[in-house]
Amino acid sequence: MSEHRRLWAQARDRLAEAVTELGFHAELAHVMAGQLGSPKAIDRMTSYVRQARPRTEEMLVDEMLAICAEIDAWRDRKESQEAQAAWNAMLFSGRFGNNDDEDDE
Repeated sequence: MSEHRRLWAQARDRLAEAVTELGFHAELAHVMAGQLGSPKAIDRMTSYVRQARPRTEEMLVDEMLAICAEIDAWRDRKESQEAQAAWNAMLFSGRFGNNDDEDDE
């Protein structure tokens, strides 16, 4: 088993333990872990479960969706920043919009 898969499985198991302590099925934790997709996100969800002690499955799923939305927003922001950096590099390299012709007049 790779290191990443081991970390992911451990995070999933911690979430399952926290969820079952509240009386919910471990299968719910396994599904949420799959949706969250990374050990860091799963650990964030586990922290929420242990601290907030939600009373319903809906509260669990709402938090999972909120975490997923924040991760998606972060990814979108990073992609936008990278695209903006590439655009700026292209502009400042003189390959686009070069105004050197104006100096010759």
